[in-house]
Amino acid sequence: MKRFISKSIIYLLLIIGAIFILVPFIWMLSTSLKQSNEVLIMPPKFIPSKLMWENYKLALEAAPFKRYFFNSVIVTISITIGELITTILAAYAFSKIDFKGRDIIFTILVATMMVPTEVLTIPNFVTLSKLNWINTYKALIVPWCASIYTIYLLKQHFMSIPKELNHAAKIDGCTDFKFLWLVMVPLATPAIVTLIILKVISSWNSFMWPLIVTNSTEMRTLPVALSAFVDEVGTDYNILMAATNIIILPIIILYIKLQKYIISGVFKSEIKG
Repeated sequence: MKRFISKSIIYLLLIIGAIFILVPFIWMLSTSLKQSNEVLIMPPKFIPSKLMWENYKLALEAAPFKRYFFNSVIVTISITIGELITTILAAYAFSKIDFKGRDIIFTILVATMMVPTEVLTIPNFVTLSKLNWINTYKALIVPWCASIYTIYLLKQHFMSIPKELNHAAKIDGCTDFKFLWLVMVPLATPAIVTLIILKVISSWNSFMWPLIVTNSTEMRTLPVALSAFVDEVGTDYNILMAATNIIILPIIILYIKLQKYIISGVFKSEIKG
């Protein structure tokens, strides 16, 4: 009986939490399908009297979303690939290769995770300005092609793979680089997929950095474009909500389809390490 009660309480809390999370999304979807005169009526209603699918067409026509979408895709894919390469190489070096000062270097790198990202914004901007990279794809991509957190996460997973495999491979004449890509990477696929998903979501939703390093319409990514879109459409909240739904839809679909990899990958990396 106690077990039933405790489970019931847990499920009740989860349901309440889910409601708090879902209601804003439901309201956003509802608002995007309303007529302008229904958006701010009191008392508010979730179900529109008439579904205005035209709001999505108006949102797409009100701004060059094709260009913004292209920028976001290029930036997201490039950052994800860049970070994946640096993360795999660094995680392998810190977990399987013995070199002088390895543990000290890794400790220092992990300690940098305590530094708020905002503190590095001005130095990074000044550096990119000196390189004449402002308002270019390089400014949007290069600073984010490495992450201490993802290196730490993948290192923990690599450490759970027996060293005997590495020793056996070296006896057979396999180099470290070959062993990494033919053995370690396939065995760490769940963790790597997790890192890819998390980085795609993070890059796609990034707002502050693209806002700082871009100053033209042609270089805007979707989150920055949405901010500018607010000024362009004014109080047409139904159009604004339609544009917001268009922007977040790819990430929602990605997360729903691949959320099991996020949970299993993070859990295995943290526990087994």
